[in-house]
Amino acid sequence: MKTESALQTLQGVFGYSDFRGDQHRIINHVIEGGDALVIMPTGAGKSLCYQIPSMIRPGVGVVVSPLIALMRDQVEALRQLGVSCAALNSACTPEEKREVEAQLRAGTLDLLYVAPERLLLEPTQELLKTVPLALFAIDEAHCVSQWGHDFRPEYMQLDMLAESFPDIPRIALTATADQPTQNEIVERLHLGRGERFIGGFDRPNISYEIVLKQGLFQQLLQFLRKQESNSSGIVYCLSRKKTEEIAHKLQEEGFTALPYHAGLDSTIRSRHQDRFLQEEGVIVVATIAFGMGIDKPDVRFVAHTDLPKSVEAYYQETGRAGRDGLPAKAWLAYGMGDISQMRSMIDSSESEPRRKAVEHRKLNALLGYCETVKCRRSVILKYFGETPPERCENCDTCLQPVATWEGLREAQLALSAIYRTGQRFGAAYLIDLLRGNATPRHEQFGHSQLQIFGMGKERSQREWHSIFRQLIAAGHITNDIANFGGLSLAESSKPILKGEENFTFRQDPERKHSRERKRDTPREKRAFVPETLRSEPERLLYEELRKKRTALAKEQGVPPYVIFHDKTLIDMVLVRPSNETEMLEVSGVGESKLKRYGKAFLEVLAAGEEIRALPSSE
Repeated sequence: MKTESALQTLQGVFGYSDFRGDQHRIINHVIEGGDALVIMPTGAGKSLCYQIPSMIRPGVGVVVSPLIALMRDQVEALRQLGVSCAALNSACTPEEKREVEAQLRAGTLDLLYVAPERLLLEPTQELLKTVPLALFAIDEAHCVSQWGHDFRPEYMQLDMLAESFPDIPRIALTATADQPTQNEIVERLHLGRGERFIGGFDRPNISYEIVLKQGLFQQLLQFLRKQESNSSGIVYCLSRKKTEEIAHKLQEEGFTALPYHAGLDSTIRSRHQDRFLQEEGVIVVATIAFGMGIDKPDVRFVAHTDLPKSVEAYYQETGRAGRDGLPAKAWLAYGMGDISQMRSMIDSSESEPRRKAVEHRKLNALLGYCETVKCRRSVILKYFGETPPERCENCDTCLQPVATWEGLREAQLALSAIYRTGQRFGAAYLIDLLRGNATPRHEQFGHSQLQIFGMGKERSQREWHSIFRQLIAAGHITNDIANFGGLSLAESSKPILKGEENFTFRQDPERKHSRERKRDTPREKRAFVPETLRSEPERLLYEELRKKRTALAKEQGVPPYVIFHDKTLIDMVLVRPSNETEMLEVSGVGESKLKRYGKAFLEVLAAGEEIRALPSSE
């Protein structure tokens, strides 16, 4: 009976014909009162796992969400579906707060979104103790773990839910958590008696590409110009200053690029975020302060101009692309300077030694991912404990296999140069030494007289930079912050120096020199067209549906995807409903959306004999 109720809710409210993956198991488990840890990739439908039980179980489902923007989007999307929900956070006016409290006491809410800080306040807890509760859902649950990539201290205090509300089921959800992070979530939130539902981490619609920094802005520009003219994306930078510089340069090139970081005035941040959500073709250039609160399904690309902190952070950030399941791209540029910078940030932090060791280990895993010659998707999935196919055919290393070369001699020369010069000089100094380019400093320290002087002259400066970068990435060389970035040997370098262990280098691609710069067309003048729409009439109809959606969204002041996702519009083109009954067969059209928008979209579908007479794609 409960399965039927859940399925009826899925179809009638959300407009989907059936559950995906473990959704039905999780939903039934929570409906029956069980606790759960749920790990699913972004876009796999985690929200349904607590939204449907909240609507079916007696009482209100309380959802702990870390950002106000995320709450706002989720509440608006649910209201469009006819679901009774509200948010309680610092952005609420006193009047709004009183209205929400009245709705809670009247029992008219299915879901209440609340910030962790608000939930921890004693008045909030006392209020919740007076009303029937369906469940607690802790979204972005990786914030609980101090070993996770986005630790938030207030999340650790959510352990009080088990004590204060022992009979209310708790469900923790996240897209990213390795085994230690999973264990800590379970421990912190007292979910030991609950079940773990670990979905696959694969995002097959995302294409991964990593390039070496060789004129970063021009590389970024080249990548962005390949994207469709109406596609939105995120460009991540490590510093606030860099976000503003890159945004300004992109604006000069004709892009709609907006900076976003914690140092900007809150009104500017809100305005930029709203434009990103509600307009097409907007690029946000941001620090990691931007992203967790974004529920936008049609982000077509995520670009990193600096190295993230870990595989988890990279996976979480790239996962903001293609949440709708349509093709998306993840692009990252990095170099030796990124490695030094990230290691310095870890070592100079005030974290305890154990945490620093974990952060170094996570960074090493990310560096291994960047330098791999294997399928990138395979490396990511293995990191999260899955057994993937050897090749995905949707990443740069699969589409353009990387050449390798055995470089024991070169590795030994690089390590020996570090050792013989006292482990206190940087890569540039050592490369000049190996190539026989004596400088006054080499003469000053007597290093031009060393036996290794000039022994690597057959390799170019660029090749030696690659050698040092890969040895650093492999953890055989470390940066000594006390000596201003001087390189020193790690314990793992000894077998290579002794010739007991070989080292295989990847062959870096040749640097491309291009003096031509396109200024007339900032992005190729082509709109994003789903591959499933094969004929020109189908694509024209799809664009007409998009125009109608945009007009309706502007009237209401909401993002277009709140009306319908792109996938729903695609399904309309393929199904071609001619009446309301047939419209309910379209994925993403439920009873509420049908009443709100069915007539308007049916009119677009019916307009013109040419469109009505289109042959099916099948």
